Parts: sequence; C-alpha cells; structure tokens
Amino acid sequence: MSPALAWIAALLMAIGLALPIGYYEEDFAFWSQFPSAAIFVAFGIIAVVAGERWLRHWARGEIWAWLGPIAVIVAGIGPALLPALELSMGLSAPGFWLCVVGVLLFAWTVMQHVSALPAGKLYALLVPALFGVALIYLWQSGVVGFAVPRILLPAPSEILDALGREAATLADDFRQTFLKAVVAGFVIGNALGLATALLVDRVPFLQRGLLPLGNLVSAVPIVGVAPIMVMWFGFGWESKTAVIVFMIFFPMLVNAVTGLNAADRMQLDLMRSYGASYWQTMRALRLPAALPFIFNALKINSTLALIGGIVAEFFGSGTSGMGFRISTQSQIMNVDVVWATIAVAALVGSATYGMLAVLERSFTFWHPSYRSR
Repeated sequence: MSPALAWIAALLMAIGLALPIGYYEEDFAFWSQFPSAAIFVAFGIIAVVAGERWLRHWARGEIWAWLGPIAVIVAGIGPALLPALELSMGLSAPGFWLCVVGVLLFAWTVMQHVSALPAGKLYALLVPALFGVALIYLWQSGVVGFAVPRILLPAPSEILDALGREAATLADDFRQTFLKAVVAGFVIGNALGLATALLVDRVPFLQRGLLPLGNLVSAVPIVGVAPIMVMWFGFGWESKTAVIVFMIFFPMLVNAVTGLNAADRMQLDLMRSYGASYWQTMRALRLPAALPFIFNALKINSTLALIGGIVAEFFGSGTSGMGFRISTQSQIMNVDVVWATIAVAALVGSATYGMLAVLERSFTFWHPSYRSR
C-alpha cells in the first residue's frame, strides 16, 4: 500500500468533508449535520498512516494486524461514504466529488496492496469483494451526483429499499420461478442430456445424426419457443420447465459426449488388456474423465435455466414469478422493484454457480487444472 496514495486519499476526503457537499441549506457543510465528523476525519488520517505500517505486518500473517485495516476502513472511509447517501439529488458541490475521489483512490490502494500479497483463499475473495463494493459506491455516487432520473437508473440505496419493502412479494416470486420451474427444468434437462449422451456413445449413427441438431437448436431464439410451450403446457410452471429443458438439453449432450471421448487412448488400451467390459470401462475411466466437461455444462446450464425461466414468464404466467414481476412493474414504471428482482436473480444465479464450482472441485480434485494451483 503506497503511503503517498493513502495520504492523498485521506487529504481529499478531509477537504471534501470540510467543503459543501450540496447547495441546499441542509447540505451546505457535511459536519453541519454531523458535528463529530471532523474528529473522525482526523482519526482517519492517522489511521491511514498507521494502517500502512500495520498492513506490512498483515502481509506477514500477524493476526493482531487485522486491527489496522479495520481501523482504516471504519475511521478513514466511513464518514466520506455518507454524502453519497445523504446528498439531495442533483445538487452536488465540490466537497461531494472530493469525497468520492478520495474513497475510490483509497479503495484502489488497498486492492493494489492486497493483490500483491501471497496467494491465499482469503485474498482471492477479498479483492473481488472490495472491487464490487467500490463499483456499487461509484454507481450510488454517480446517480446521486448527476441526478440521474429514477426511471432510467435507480441508486443502489433505492434498490435496497425496494428489496426490504417488497421482500414478501419477491420471496413468493423466487419460489414460483426458481424452486419450481428452474430446479425442475435444470434437473430434467441435464438428466436427459446425460442419458442421451450415454445412448449416443453406444449407437454411433446417433452421434452423426443427432449432434448436428444441437447447432440448429442453439440458433432458435427463446422468444420463439416460449409462446409455443405456453400453448402446449399452459400458464403454470410446467411451460417454463419445458422451455428450460429445451434450452439446456443440447449443451449437456454436446459436453457429455465430448467428455466421454476425452479418455486417454493408452488408458483405454490398458482397460481392454485387463478384460474390462464396456460398462466397467465407462464407470472406472470414461465417466471420471468426462466429469470436467459435465460440470462445465452444469455451470453453463445453471445460468441458462434461470434466464429461460424468467424470459418464459414474459409470455404467460399466473400472478407471480420473477419474469412476471419484471414485466408488470416495468409497465407501471416501478423500476426500483424491477432492479430489485434483477438483483435477486443475479444473487441466486451467482450462488448456484458457486455451489456447482465447489462440487466440481470436490469431484475433480485430481484434474491437472487444480493440481497446478
């Protein structure tokens, strides 16, 4: 962590908090609302300098040095974060932008320092987390400072408020879309794709006749398939499940077939020399060799399934569902609810992908890509 950059960041935050952050009377000076802010800023400058020294101990793994980064974040950045939440929309003054630049510069120095530390699980998670928080802060500051209309882009604070206000409704939409349609479609589509891959492996002409259809099906837009599935299966979750199965069947099929053919030839010859049957070879060699490809398809399909379920609800749904909520709320200009629904979908999709990645690591720990790490 560069002491010079840390000093500049602290100085910008201190000056910004001393200047007006807006042009309304209540926004004229930050510490007119928060009299103790000057004390926090002074302590923050000291914490930045002391934190730079503490971070050196942190890099050597000394546990007590965690106090340094915590003190820096709380004391140095905390007061400067508040103007982005307190400022009246569209009346940003120089003090506001100095606070924003100071916070982002300080976040830059911390991420730069952490990225240079020895590789570890904690550091691998810390930098993306800090980067994500910095982007959200920049989003909040930009929307507030430039007075972006809510209908175009709501601030993260407004989206968070909508999440709390509509929590019960969003939970019901989540159950309808994810726990019913997406989970069922994900399981059925992947199971059918894997079972078909095993059949294709046994019947050679299917590989030449069926697999080319995968490219054709991949080119079919979901907006063309969804209305047909609604006509076939009705407005319930069954039609959404059918759309998801249609979307994820061929990605699993193609990846599984490729994985089954990825076994090393010398290993196959060794299994034959031992007199192993087709299914013994499949169980002991070919399926394990195909696991990285199968998990790759599962991770891709976890995203496709959620997208398919949400888009299918645009073309016919009951009175609940994440796609239904996005469609209806956008028509009446409740964009904060729309973005709250999108946030829920993004969190669910990321969590699902992460769980599959953890399972992949557990089942394919022997793969060279993991051993090299």
